[in-house]
Amino acid sequence: MAYNYNYTPNYFGQPVVPVVPQVQQQAPAQQSNGLIWIQGEAAAKSYLVAPGNTVLLMDSEAQKFYIKSADASGMPQPLRVFEYKEVSSGSTPQVDMGKYVTKEELEKAIAELKGEHHE
Repeated sequence: MAYNYNYTPNYFGQPVVPVVPQVQQQAPAQQSNGLIWIQGEAAAKSYLVAPGNTVLLMDSEAQKFYIKSADASGMPQPLRVFEYKEVSSGSTPQVDMGKYVTKEELEKAIAELKGEHHE
């Protein structure tokens, strides 16, 4: 009987490659200048937060930002959604002057109420 002396049995078997189910891919969050940018509210809802942490997520598609938290056990807390607008620090807010009267108009109205005629 002929023996194959070059044969080495593979005691450990063939490597097993685990099959990972396909999960719907979405755009990863982008981090820039310490800000986390996401695309839309759905991305904010699916963003994973470490247990006991809170993150600020900036929406790149809308004038919104989100605050997402997870409690100490890792359970996500309700997503908080905010809208923002720019506030200029150098300008005075516009005042609706239609709500005000001049001194002369006020004096005339007072005189009419008193029954006086003020010309």
